[in-house]
Amino acid sequence: MKKVICGIFLVMLGPWASAQKASPEALFKQWDRNKDGKLMPAELPQNARRNFARVDASKDGTISMEEHLRFLKRPRNADSSQPRDVKVLRDIPYAGTENPRQMLDLILPVKREGKELLPVIAFIHGGGWRNGNKNSGINRVTGLVKTGQFVGVSIGYRLTGEAVWPSQIHDCKAAIRWLRGNAKEHRINPDKIAVWGSSAGGHLVSMLGSTGGVKELEGKLGKHLGQSSRVTAVVNYYGPSALLQMDDHPSRMKHNAPDSPESLLIGAPIQEVKEKTRQASPLTHVTKDDAPHLHVHGTKDPLVPFHQSQIYHAALKKVGVESTLITVKDGGHNAPRAVGENQVRSFLSRHLLGKGEKLADETVPSSR
Repeated sequence: MKKVICGIFLVMLGPWASAQKASPEALFKQWDRNKDGKLMPAELPQNARRNFARVDASKDGTISMEEHLRFLKRPRNADSSQPRDVKVLRDIPYAGTENPRQMLDLILPVKREGKELLPVIAFIHGGGWRNGNKNSGINRVTGLVKTGQFVGVSIGYRLTGEAVWPSQIHDCKAAIRWLRGNAKEHRINPDKIAVWGSSAGGHLVSMLGSTGGVKELEGKLGKHLGQSSRVTAVVNYYGPSALLQMDDHPSRMKHNAPDSPESLLIGAPIQEVKEKTRQASPLTHVTKDDAPHLHVHGTKDPLVPFHQSQIYHAALKKVGVESTLITVKDGGHNAPRAVGENQVRSFLSRHLLGKGEKLADETVPSSR
C-alpha cells in the first residue's frame, strides 16, 4: 500500500519531494482537488491538517500557492509554538458549555503600557463558516499585543457542520459579553472592544458591528446576558455583506447553490429562504449607530466579490457611520501584509487609543 506522507508543511518536505520527483508546486496542484488555487483543510492529507494554521499566513481559512512556497522557504528556526512577550490563556469557555468551538483564547501583554485598563482586539477566523479554528487568531493579534497597549482575543464559534445560522453570531456575541463580564479580572477596558476578521470572520465581525441593538440575534448563551454585545470598531477583511447578491458578480463558486458556504450557513439554498438570508447579511442591519468600519478587499477576489465591500461601505457612509475602504488593486482573497502593519494599526489606534486621524479611502497594489 502506497504510503501518503504529508510533506507540504514539514521541514523534511524538500528531501521527500526530491526523492519522489514531485515538486512542491506539483503536490499543491495534486491536493487542490477543486482546482480553485487554494487548499482547504479537507483537501489535505490527515497528518497535514494540524499545521494548517501555521501555513495560512493571511488567516483567511485557505492556503494559497504563495503561502505554501513561502512556508517551505522559511528559516528552520522561524517557528515558535509560544509567541514571545505575551501570555496566552487558551480554551476559556465563554458560553457555559464544554464545546471546544465555544471557547476563546486571551493574549495578554507581558509588559503593559501604564496601569490603565487596556482596550481589546478580538479576532474571528475565516474558513467559509465550515473550516478553520481560533488558533489562527493568536498570531494575527500578537504583534499589536506586544506593544503593551492592547489585550488580544481569538474567538472560536460553531461551524456549519454542527449548527446553522444564527448559532455563529450567537456565539460571537456571547464571547463579547464574556469579555465585558470578566473585564475587571483581566484588566480590560469594557468600553473599547474592536473586532477583526477575514472572509467568513469578516462577515461575523461586520454583523457584530451592525447588530448591536438587534435582540433576536443576541442569543441566550453564557452567564453574562446583562452585558452588551456592542463593539467599538470593526476591521473587515473581504467578508460577505449581502449574501443574496453574491452571484450577481464574478466568482469561482456558485453562491446560490445548495452546497455553497452561504447555503450551508443558512441551512437551505439562500434564494429559497430570502428572509433568513437577509437577516444574516450585515447590509440589512445598517443604522447610524453602527460601529466605525475599516474594509480591506481585493478587486479580483475569486471567492467573495469586491462588490460586497463596496456596497456595505457605501451604505454605512450614507447613514453617517465612519467607514473606510482600502481597495487592493488586482488583489485576491487575501490582503497585503503592509495593510495590517499600517492602515489597520492606525485605525485601531484612533478608535481604541484616541490617537491619530481618520483614514481616507485608498487603493493599494496587491504586491505591497
